[in-house]
Amino acid sequence: MKKRIWANLNSIDRVKAFIAMTNQLSCEIDVCSGRYVVDGKSIMGLFSIDLSVPVELVVHGTPEEVADFEEKSLPFQVERES
Repeated sequence: MKKRIWANLNSIDRVKAFIAMTNQLSCEIDVCSGRYVVDGKSIMGLFSIDLSVPVELVVHGTPEEVADFEEKSLPFQVERES
């Protein structure tokens, strides 16, 4: 199963909290910013993309893993920008 979510990771503290959360999960998470895609469990990857704007999270996993990620990522989620 695949799910797309928009998130705001625009500060060092938010990135550190996001990484701590994602590394506790078994699903795969891609973070997309423009044409770049990085591993959502890699702090170096996240800091290599533009985090001044909301990013798209693409979660790959079982329905249970995706639901768990969706719940745990609520503090980071934002509405998709047009």
